[in-house]
Amino acid sequence: MNKIIEIMKQHRSIRSYLDKDISDEVIDNLIEVAQSAPTSINGQHPTVIVVKDREKKEEVAELAGGQPWISQAPVFLLFVGDFYKAKLAADKVDKELVITDSVEASLVAAVDIGLAMQNVITAAESLGLGIVPIGGIRRSPEEIIELFNLPEYTYPMVGLVIGHPADRSKQKPRMPKDAFRHDEEYNKDKLPVLIDQYDETMSTYLKEIGREEEKNWTSYLMNFYQQVYFPKVYPTMKKQGFKNER
Repeated sequence: MNKIIEIMKQHRSIRSYLDKDISDEVIDNLIEVAQSAPTSINGQHPTVIVVKDREKKEEVAELAGGQPWISQAPVFLLFVGDFYKAKLAADKVDKELVITDSVEASLVAAVDIGLAMQNVITAAESLGLGIVPIGGIRRSPEEIIELFNLPEYTYPMVGLVIGHPADRSKQKPRMPKDAFRHDEEYNKDKLPVLIDQYDETMSTYLKEIGREEEKNWTSYLMNFYQQVYFPKVYPTMKKQGFKNER
């Protein structure tokens, strides 16, 4: 197995960072690998905002629900779903931008950003850096949009913290591979037993790291999924031009 595959298999989220900068050269390289990721119809929908200013990171940390590692780490990347560039293309040839009326635009932006961010994650971890994705920026999207001066047809999708790990957190167990891999068709019959097995594994893991109050995967997941936990996403997407109507 090659080194990169082994690094990817060892991934873990890091929430404690050293007070140590990352060079501009490394940041530039991380941005370049993000931009090198594939995008749907070469639309190049991801845009990345590099944030190093301490005060701005502290504001993001608060808006994301109180996540101190955002301000602690030297670099925060904001991944923006960007159809503003497409709007400029539409205006240039005197055509109407229609795709943002559709759910497809939101899916395209999310998929393309996922591909770009994974490139950054792999590259950063190959350099010995630690990362943690931040979905919490969608908790207060209006404030994030204002803070970063985002124009219409753009939306803050996810953030990424990057820094030098203060410690290597314990790797979180994944579901059995049989729950992840299905051959030729989706096999739902095997899942209940596999989920039961995973709940037992997670219960042990959570006790080991002092978070036994979360109980297991099922209980933790449904603490979130019994509600729309970021209710401001839909109205702010519409306000930004992503109607999601068809």
